[in-house]
Amino acid sequence: MKNSMSLVRISLLATLALPGSQAAAQFSAFEQAIADFDAEVAAGVAKDASGFLSLAVFVGEDIVWRKGYGWADIEERRPGTAETIGRIGSISKSVTAILMMQLVERGVLQIDTAVAEAFPPILQLADPPADMDPITYRMLASHTAGLVREPDLRNAAVGPLYGWEKKVLESIPQTGFKTSPRSEYSYSNIGFGILGLACAHAAEQDFMIMVEEQIFEPLAMRSSSFMVKKPEQIGRLAVGYAKNRRTGEVSAERASREHFGRGYKVPNGGIYSTVSDLARLAAAMMGQGPVQILTEASRREILTPQLPAQEYGLGFSLSPGEERYIVGHGGSVAGYNAYLSFDLQTGIGVALLRTTAYNPPTGRLLSKLLQAN
Repeated sequence: MKNSMSLVRISLLATLALPGSQAAAQFSAFEQAIADFDAEVAAGVAKDASGFLSLAVFVGEDIVWRKGYGWADIEERRPGTAETIGRIGSISKSVTAILMMQLVERGVLQIDTAVAEAFPPILQLADPPADMDPITYRMLASHTAGLVREPDLRNAAVGPLYGWEKKVLESIPQTGFKTSPRSEYSYSNIGFGILGLACAHAAEQDFMIMVEEQIFEPLAMRSSSFMVKKPEQIGRLAVGYAKNRRTGEVSAERASREHFGRGYKVPNGGIYSTVSDLARLAAAMMGQGPVQILTEASRREILTPQLPAQEYGLGFSLSPGEERYIVGHGGSVAGYNAYLSFDLQTGIGVALLRTTAYNPPTGRLLSKLLQAN
């Protein structure tokens, strides 16, 4: 599929080739799947009328189609586009895991070394199981450290962005165990918060600066950051909306507060991005593109199920099968949702950002694209 279609042609297709039209017959099954989905999403966003949605379809390093829908700002009547910026939530975990593996490659840390060697505060975790194995970087990055999902600390997820490290330190003594380490997969937001801070301590560098310099800049992810500060980016930032299921009222209040800080939730949910930048991140994990941010061995390690987790690697969800190996992650924070999924065999993938209550069946689109390939 690589280079088999141009962005211009697919964009034109999405506008003109609606299901059942004479023009639709001219296009391939791959193109038609996009056209059909485009019509479905446009109708869904119009009916929902509560925000914006953007999509990108990519094949390896090539973005073959992208489009925005709805309103990035309802009050200002600013339309959403493919380059509208939103929050990616837990896809930030994937970025943190990539940074961790970069530090492994540099010899800054070893993935199976006890985190406490470079980050002693982890020893303050509450009520550790008797005779448990020391928590390693691998355990934190694969959700197999046995930690609970959230710390039992009031306002742990509230506070200024540049105070996140302090919130992690305050959260550790209030974080307990769901199971013993390495006994089962147990998704933990605070686990990734600890991982990010532990990586920063091991490297003796600022976590956010390392991500910017070692991941965003090399991959030309120019719309990705932990805080939207540049005027040009502010003009592309979507307002985060949440719809009250009972009343139908749409509000941006909570999402707006979180732009100023979200407590400890930086390594596990603090990144802003676009679907185009997410596609670049996916391409890098497939070894595509002009810049390699990880070795093949590191990418393979990240994308291998980390037992006892059957469908999670290091910062990425995995769906291995006989014919397909689907990789990705989802994200959800106040007012924003995100989705990234791609097939390692073909390189075909889909990226999504949205602030609407309408949630398109993006996984179904990926399945149809793979069938049409």
